[in-house]
Amino acid sequence: MRTTDLPAQARGGPIDLLVHGGDVLTVDAAGTVVPDGAVAVRAGSVVEVGPAERLRTAYEAAEEIDARGCLVLPGLINTHTHLAMNLMRGIADDVTLQGFLARVIPREAELLSPATVEAALGAAIAESVRGGVTTALDMYWFHEAAEAVARDAGWRLLTGPTFMDVPGPPDGRPYGERQAWAAADLEARSPAPGTRRVVFAHSAYTLDPGQLTEITALARAHDALLHLHAAENAGEVAMVTERYGMRPVELLDSLGVLGPDTLLAHAVDLTDAEIATLARTGTAVAHCPVSNLKLGCGIARVPDLLDAGVTVGLGTDGAVSSNTLDLLGAVKVAALVHKAGGDPTAVGAEQAVRMATIESARALGLDGQLGSLEAGKRADLIVLDLDRPHLAPRHDPWSTLAYAASAGDVRDTVVDGRVLMRERVLRTLDEPAVLRALRDAATTPDLTSTA
Repeated sequence: MRTTDLPAQARGGPIDLLVHGGDVLTVDAAGTVVPDGAVAVRAGSVVEVGPAERLRTAYEAAEEIDARGCLVLPGLINTHTHLAMNLMRGIADDVTLQGFLARVIPREAELLSPATVEAALGAAIAESVRGGVTTALDMYWFHEAAEAVARDAGWRLLTGPTFMDVPGPPDGRPYGERQAWAAADLEARSPAPGTRRVVFAHSAYTLDPGQLTEITALARAHDALLHLHAAENAGEVAMVTERYGMRPVELLDSLGVLGPDTLLAHAVDLTDAEIATLARTGTAVAHCPVSNLKLGCGIARVPDLLDAGVTVGLGTDGAVSSNTLDLLGAVKVAALVHKAGGDPTAVGAEQAVRMATIESARALGLDGQLGSLEAGKRADLIVLDLDRPHLAPRHDPWSTLAYAASAGDVRDTVVDGRVLMRERVLRTLDEPAVLRALRDAATTPDLTSTA
């Protein structure tokens, strides 16, 4: 374990929150750990990280969290999900990606509405907060409804207009009307600290080259992050290649879609040349190992992507293809699955944890604000209870997080300095009510059919 004191920043005075007494894993560039440390928070930002004894003396906190016996770390960041898919959890198991899409897309058209998405989001946020996820990039229909729920809960959600040219889209808006609608949506946005505008283009198999070019231009005009699925499995690659004569990443590169403001989900089926292309263009990847394994997509070439200098964040995908929004579980899978080739160093514990925190923030273009506990960044943090048999003894925090910890070990969750969960009790959501709402929204005769 690397243990270093951060520089003293004699600011002092009143603050909103002081989290103190635990070991603070900052996830800064040096991997600094502050034993018996503290994090001081004011107006949604981290004011200082340092020894608990000194910060307790320097600051007068309106609220305190005693983190003795715990590990304090940055909140986890989910770089690829479809939150309201929890409505359909369990209806498309043990199928390929193509079988999954064939089963889910028609159900979405039947089930989704602003009301059902709103109902689903409460439970999705509750699940995420309980698992220490403080930020998510959510590609889905009726994003306005999702944003309203997240805003009321105090949870950090990045979302925006989604493009997918399919018959009978759930929102009833044909593709020809989506450009003007999306432009108005983006122009009306004034991103809060720790967020940014986002445009979602589903994929190169649900959008044609002309549409992808238009959507990319829209995103660039609004300084938005562009997020899309790409090269998720061999079947997708074959479909796109047959249709356009180029593999997905080749096609996206030829259209100018790739770049430092583009984030690709999955990127499992890649050639050496495509990895080099992602590195050259500065395109990031959201790695979703649980979903990829469950759908039989394969194992993404994450060690090769990292060696090439590609930014790789971590995602859960939706709760249909992964059945869970547990990002800490994805950390463990990411740290294990790449060792299957025989190299136990392929993705180490520290790298896997960084993929869920600072590297996820970097993939979103928000690493200056999120992903580590440093002065000036947004105060997104979690407190992990270490006083549990499966976490003892504690020799190394990276190892504890990657190989031993689980979502149930998260005790407290803080977003923008606001305590959303304390002592495992949700503060901003009525958990029984949101679970009832989810069950009611998902109760349709068609939903239980597997035909």
